[in-house]
Amino acid sequence: MVLERGEIANSWRRERWDSLRLLTPNWQSRLPGYRYEGVDPDGFMTVNDVIEFVTRFAAVAGAPVRTHTPVTSVRQTDEGYQLATRSGEIRCRSVVLASGACNLPNVPAVSEAVPASIPCCTALGYRNPDQLPAGGVLIVGASATGVQLADEIHRSGRHVTLSVGEHVRLPRTYRDRDVLWWMDASGVWNQRYDQIDDLTRARRLPSPQLVGTPERTTLDINALSAAGVEIVGRLAAVRDGRALFSGGLRNQFALADLKMNRLLDTFDDWADSHVHDPDVGPPERFEPTRAPASSRLNLDLRSGEICSIIWASGFRPDYSWLDVPVVDRKGHLRHDGGVVDAPGLYALGLPVLRRRKSTFIHGAEDDARDLIDHLARYLAGGTFRQGAVDSGRATGRES
Repeated sequence: MVLERGEIANSWRRERWDSLRLLTPNWQSRLPGYRYEGVDPDGFMTVNDVIEFVTRFAAVAGAPVRTHTPVTSVRQTDEGYQLATRSGEIRCRSVVLASGACNLPNVPAVSEAVPASIPCCTALGYRNPDQLPAGGVLIVGASATGVQLADEIHRSGRHVTLSVGEHVRLPRTYRDRDVLWWMDASGVWNQRYDQIDDLTRARRLPSPQLVGTPERTTLDINALSAAGVEIVGRLAAVRDGRALFSGGLRNQFALADLKMNRLLDTFDDWADSHVHDPDVGPPERFEPTRAPASSRLNLDLRSGEICSIIWASGFRPDYSWLDVPVVDRKGHLRHDGGVVDAPGLYALGLPVLRRRKSTFIHGAEDDARDLIDHLARYLAGGTFRQGAVDSGRATGRES
């Protein structure tokens, strides 16, 4: 059985801003035996499109979903596991944790020093600019979420200050193809977790600066600064009502540009021997990220210039309901490619779980197939064969 805390596609219904679109093109929206078959394969699904896609998949697959059944506890027993839910207890031999990596906003500790007069929200609580008070907005974080919110809120007529830390820069298109086509075709996204030198770092990389629009627009720091968004460094502290920013913007930009160009080199090397399509353009490189001539190192939060703050500083999983000793001191699940450090316990939907594409919708199938093989062998070793899958917080968030 599949246990869902709310409705099917619950996170997409309750925890997404109104204008959000997937970062991945429609042709990459695929699940086992089911894929996008609409008229716009190169477009990007809206929130409502994703809700319909996931809901229809559950119906087509005949998934035994129990909705409105949040799991409040998972404990080990001699026979496997005992799950406590608001609808009663469930005993099972094995459990798959498909609750995802983005259950809780990762709000930095400096938030505690923000003056109480400034309303704050996270990306999970943001819906549209109309919910914000009039006046300037400070957005902390410049990955996919941060740059998209900065663009939308700036277009609403507000002054936006974007605090930028480590980030991954990507063009929306490269050599006349979507950049994610290159990630897929060149094999970068299929790279396995046991082939990556620094797996811990790979799993903690921020999501790339991408946005899904009909125009296939590139949305990076250059585009935002050209539009009038003020760029400042990483928020380092808040003291006596003043936000203090790091002065290392140029280094952050240089590192992001370097990593992007290395990835483009990988695409070009692969294309030399694999691409013979005349519709694919020649190699190209992009203007380096422009650092402001001078960026502010501090900002008085009591002056009235900033009237709200949005924390777009990432997400973290929530394992508060998992009463099994498999979570380290930093809140990370101990697992080897989704095989958790407890018999019969598995995970899906975590960053670089088994491949670089693991947290994307189309990355679920290959990971699930691998884990199902392991799970089947585990169950074959005993007589109790019933299993439970907890998808209480839907997988597949794109950050």
